[in-house]
Amino acid sequence: MLLLTKLAAAAAHAQVLDDSTKVLYGPKTTRVIYEAEVLRDSTGGTLLDTTLTRFPQDRFWAHDTTFQQDLGALGTASRPLLYQPNLQLGARFGRDVFNKYAHDASQIPYYDSRSPFSFFRYIQSGAGEQVFEFNYSRSLKKNFSVGFNYERIASNKILATTGGTGGVGRGLVEHSNLMLYGRLQSENERYHLLFNIGNARHSAAEQGGIWPIIRRALNAETGDSITLGESAPNQLFNYGAQRVYLTKAINREDRDELYFTQTYRLLGRGLTVYHTFDAKRQFNNYSDTELTPLNRGELYFPRVRFYPRVLRNTRAILDRAEFKQVENTFGVLGRTDFAEYRLYGRLRNASLATKTLYSNQVRAARSTTGDSLVVGAPTRTFTQAFVGGTVAFNYHKIYAVEAAGEYKLFDEYWLRASVRTGPLWVEALRSSYSPTLTQQELVGNNYEWHHLPGTPTEFSNTSSTQLTGRLRFNLPDIGRLSQQRFEASASLVNLTNLVYYNTAGMPEQATVAKNLQVVFARHQVHFGRVGFDNQATYTQGGDVTGIRIPKLVTNSRVFYESYIFRKALFSQTGIQVYYQSAYKAFDYSPSTQQFYQQDHFTITNHAVADVFFSADIKAVSAFLKVAYVNQGIISGGYFTTPYYTGYPRRFQFGVRWNFFN
Repeated sequence: MLLLTKLAAAAAHAQVLDDSTKVLYGPKTTRVIYEAEVLRDSTGGTLLDTTLTRFPQDRFWAHDTTFQQDLGALGTASRPLLYQPNLQLGARFGRDVFNKYAHDASQIPYYDSRSPFSFFRYIQSGAGEQVFEFNYSRSLKKNFSVGFNYERIASNKILATTGGTGGVGRGLVEHSNLMLYGRLQSENERYHLLFNIGNARHSAAEQGGIWPIIRRALNAETGDSITLGESAPNQLFNYGAQRVYLTKAINREDRDELYFTQTYRLLGRGLTVYHTFDAKRQFNNYSDTELTPLNRGELYFPRVRFYPRVLRNTRAILDRAEFKQVENTFGVLGRTDFAEYRLYGRLRNASLATKTLYSNQVRAARSTTGDSLVVGAPTRTFTQAFVGGTVAFNYHKIYAVEAAGEYKLFDEYWLRASVRTGPLWVEALRSSYSPTLTQQELVGNNYEWHHLPGTPTEFSNTSSTQLTGRLRFNLPDIGRLSQQRFEASASLVNLTNLVYYNTAGMPEQATVAKNLQVVFARHQVHFGRVGFDNQATYTQGGDVTGIRIPKLVTNSRVFYESYIFRKALFSQTGIQVYYQSAYKAFDYSPSTQQFYQQDHFTITNHAVADVFFSADIKAVSAFLKVAYVNQGIISGGYFTTPYYTGYPRRFQFGVRWNFFN
């Protein structure tokens, strides 16, 4: 009898009932909890985001939602387009071009649901873009939940897809990510545990960009030499009919990670101890099994098509690098109504091993022993210690003061201080950090450099100073205007000893300081059922040696909202326009997975307009979109990276379905 009573009580607690005793589950009974909240000693969570704003925008289909420079297709190598400060200290791999598609273990959502919660999303385009994600989680007990997530991102080639252009196969990118995650807390809520185990695999066919058809001939009348065929960038928008440099080159990346954070409350919310464990592995493999020599007579530095030089193997490239890292962070945290703090110490153990396909024929023309995979550079190991923390004071939401920082013993740091009063916020950031491990040393088939600490060619730390002011407030209603919001910010950035990849694709340290002035503004307003959302970022000083940022980047949306079918369906219909000004974008080296400086190709200013219709019916959201609807009005296409074109006009659709039982 006692057992039946306990079971009935547990069932009553786990369900949400209406007056007719019908079980009701939905977005309001499912909350999302993030590690950042737990590390502020808060586990209330936030409601599910069921808005339609982000779903149709391809910028939000992957995990990094900032504006990016990529190779023109979903899943390809990318880098942040606008300036971002670096707050990562110590040993860092420096192979980041596929970060956009990988989960950040510290940003994983954990679901606190009173019923099993699952969702899937599926996005497809006529050009071969595809995103699929399935997530399932459930609470096994009141204070224990587990779940798993599977994600697939894929795309087809948009260049060299027809016969005679060097195209091999249609597939361009294949990405998959499988994750197991869970959350546990004690009955008295003093102990909390968040954990996730991730496994990501990314494969991208590298095409090297468009290979223009350039032919020389003589003018029959004047005898002057003339150029025939495709030569100017505006002649290279034949997409599938274009030829490319590489047909057998592939970049593969594997990521595996075990991550968990646990906290234990000692004295209420005033004193909590915590521990974070992070063990991860990243493996990068670049291969090209079809090198085409341009002049076979050279012995030591022969040239092949596309690659600037060959140091070892003239027949194939196989460069590998594996980075492993284990971190343990121990700290204390606490909060009151007026203040909160977090102090920690971190120990990092890491290693980097590289290998390359070595050719004895390069070393000695008489040798016929063939090729072997050998160590490209001696394995490097690291043991590094860090201390850091955050202290913040608040007074009745009128003003707030915060100081934060991290120090790597004994040569790197970042410090940040901010003050907020009302809608005004001011921040100062100062940092000094070492080059990445890849910038310090690389031994491969096409490149080799050594800038190790303690050697005559070592790089100094890069130092940055940034001052930022931000204003954010709600504007008063005017007539039928509602929900009118405005935010703006201005930053002054100074960078000294910047390390970048020069026009030869090799790391170099700037001898002249770089100065940036960045202004950002965003305005959101509704006029009845019509909404406007406009934002712009202006960067002065971003098109200089070592830095490549367009002066102006804007994104504007105008949409009409309405209920139809007796308010059973909520819809948005509108147009979105992305614009960026002309600049000399970084070029891309697939064998080193790095973007590097070039001075011969200017990406012209261009706008990309999308027309969309999105709808929400209870637990289902869907959209239909014609992307780049303005193709052909001013130009036949646009470039994202030198000799890499963006997608042509295409049709896209997507659906997301939430299940709460």
